[in-house]
Amino acid sequence: MQEEIFEFLKRHSSLVLTTHEGPDADGLGAEIVFSQICREMGKKIRIINSGPTPERFVFIDPNEEIEVWDKLKEDIPKKSALVILDTSDEYNIGKLKEFIPEAAEVFFIDHHEPNSFSALKGYTDRTASSACELVVEIAAAAGVKLNLVSASAAYAGIVYDSGSFAYSKTTIRTFRASLVLVEAGVNPYHIYHELNESASTASLLLQRQVLSTLRILNRGRVAVQIMRKEDLDNSGASFEDAEPFINVPLKSRDIMVSVLVKQNQEGQGRCSLRSKGEVNVSKIAQSFGGGGHVSAAGFKSKDSIEDTLAKVLAKIDSVLETLDTQ
Repeated sequence: MQEEIFEFLKRHSSLVLTTHEGPDADGLGAEIVFSQICREMGKKIRIINSGPTPERFVFIDPNEEIEVWDKLKEDIPKKSALVILDTSDEYNIGKLKEFIPEAAEVFFIDHHEPNSFSALKGYTDRTASSACELVVEIAAAAGVKLNLVSASAAYAGIVYDSGSFAYSKTTIRTFRASLVLVEAGVNPYHIYHELNESASTASLLLQRQVLSTLRILNRGRVAVQIMRKEDLDNSGASFEDAEPFINVPLKSRDIMVSVLVKQNQEGQGRCSLRSKGEVNVSKIAQSFGGGGHVSAAGFKSKDSIEDTLAKVLAKIDSVLETLDTQ
């Protein structure tokens, strides 16, 4: 499958790289690494995302390579190809979807459950822990030795998407890729500190508010939390600050599924889903137009928080009922 990537790269001298909306450490890290690979192959590269990099992940891009789509179309070289990293869904790249009709060709590199509604072609490996794991392997296949910036970005992405090497997709491949990065000079504690010890005080206040909404349902197996727009306003935190909150209930041995329904600063809704593997939350998210992993997924929602939650809980209850009868 990697051959398809290199054949794609041979066909194009100018590339635009992007990732999904609300970029995380894995998507951002994959962009930085793939950018180095392409540059060393003599390609012209622009990294352009639909929105700004969340504050907690700014350290991944110390050279400020990543741009934000804001009428940049005129500046992009004609006949540039588009590479989408960490998602295979063109409906999940925000404003960059506007560039697809202009692109010479579109190719994705991803490790999530494929979205059946997407018509894009690309490279998918669902057994990989992260997109960063994949691009580290691609760099090795291309004979590219990653510099410290790229290696640090990749390590951050792997740590983030593997749950610090704890999630079920963590394999020997994950540790091999990580060893390459540490040998390139990455400081594991520095990455841990940036990812886990750099939250703002505002995010702590937001977490207190969100945790106060916690409900335990379905005989103690499902945890639900809610974050409303006014919680962001009152705490002064950003929407991205809430991302880790969904993992808190999974610390309980009894919780099988964690649900967080949240609104951003504009009042737009999103539902995040996590499980310990027994419940495939990716399939649930896909039924609402979203996607993700078996144990980590999400989707956007135009419904109210209450309606979104009711629909999601109905799906979860159905899955758990099926598991109970097996």
